[in-house]
Amino acid sequence: MQGNYKALWLSDEMFDECLEVIDQRQLPFVYDTRYLTNTEEAVNAIKNRTVCGAGVVGVVVAFGVYIAAIEVDGDYEALQEKAALLREACLVRGNLSWAVDVMMERLRESQDVIEDARALAIELSDKEALESQKIAEVGCELIEEMRKKSGKEKINILTHSSGGYLAFVDEGAAFAPIYEAKRRGVDVHLFLTESRPTNQGASLGAWELAQNEIDHTIITDSMAGHLMQCGEVDMVIVSADRVNENGDAVASVGTYLLALAAHDNNIPFYVALPTSLFGVGTDEARVDERSGDEVKFVKGVDADGVFRRVRITHEGSAAVSFGSDVTPARLISGFITGKGVSELRERMSV
Repeated sequence: MQGNYKALWLSDEMFDECLEVIDQRQLPFVYDTRYLTNTEEAVNAIKNRTVCGAGVVGVVVAFGVYIAAIEVDGDYEALQEKAALLREACLVRGNLSWAVDVMMERLRESQDVIEDARALAIELSDKEALESQKIAEVGCELIEEMRKKSGKEKINILTHSSGGYLAFVDEGAAFAPIYEAKRRGVDVHLFLTESRPTNQGASLGAWELAQNEIDHTIITDSMAGHLMQCGEVDMVIVSADRVNENGDAVASVGTYLLALAAHDNNIPFYVALPTSLFGVGTDEARVDERSGDEVKFVKGVDADGVFRRVRITHEGSAAVSFGSDVTPARLISGFITGKGVSELRERMSV
């Protein structure tokens, strides 16, 4: 794939070769891109959420090491300092530093750090993209099995947050089976939570689905349980930032509640993600607390088409925002990966 993916790509249009990324902060209102030409810009893109999603962040980090190698003219010792900055940015986003570690370990004995960093970043990213395509195939088989089992012509799937190529190269994770289903002519409808407080589902996920003409309906997070009770949901497929060593999934906040509702209504609950995100955390969850302003303010366009950020809470009220929560392994029906579907876990009462 030579460094070209749907949410990011190597570019030399305006600078010496750098990484160009879709600026996810402005979606769905404005499509724009940003050039990451040095380590600082790559770090800031991760921290300020220009790029979101565990898979995309991992790839940005890999190419960030390449960009840093150019900055230090291939000096490995100096590159270690730049890599530390990238690693720190990943820790802010929930321990997504695996790409930094792989890159630096394999570059340790390199005779041409810059060229090897470029080749290695492409190699790692291509591997993630190919696994995403495999997730699409494996997950679609589950959807087709569900259609046969249920006898329904249309399968309703519920998902949470942004699980497509904006989050995981290149077919996405949770969205990947949906894209494959459409290619195969399988009738699928997606219920997509708005995913408060940052509304990644309503903004990023819905924008991507619309670009690919996927039948979908946005719902509030609190509607999901009601739809499950009413028999409107056949299965749940979500993405995750990582899976801890004990099998618990760390994912966008609200995922745990979806898993509880699915368990209570005997609905299969699957987590789709690449194998690179397995076992990268500890049994004890690391959950990122962010600014309470994410709860207090929302962004959007007014009747005149002007982009605005408005406060929706009482000025004196306190607010707290967590980016992730933890779904226990006992609530997960299976993991959809490039290697197939994991053995289904026995359902346990809550």
